[in-house]
Amino acid sequence: MTKADLVDLIAKATGESKSSAERAVNAFVGGVVESLRRGRHVTLSGFGTFVVAKRAARNGRNPRTGKAITIPPAKVPRFRPSKTLKTAVR
Repeated sequence: MTKADLVDLIAKATGESKSSAERAVNAFVGGVVESLRRGRHVTLSGFGTFVVAKRAARNGRNPRTGKAITIPPAKVPRFRPSKTLKTAVR
């Protein structure tokens, strides 16, 4: 499912226009991004939780030259599905 498909689905389900459904999707995504940027997690009951995880520094290899390199630590977004979502998918 693409963003456009999601907008269509929301517009049909709510009876609103596609433009208002797209504004709602954009507001949701923007809210999640802003919360994660500030280091907070976002929980949607019955769906899951978006969190920011810390990835430690590690050693790697440059695939072109084979030379050993150090990959710096990073913060990465993660999604943990709820039990309800896991059960629905199975």
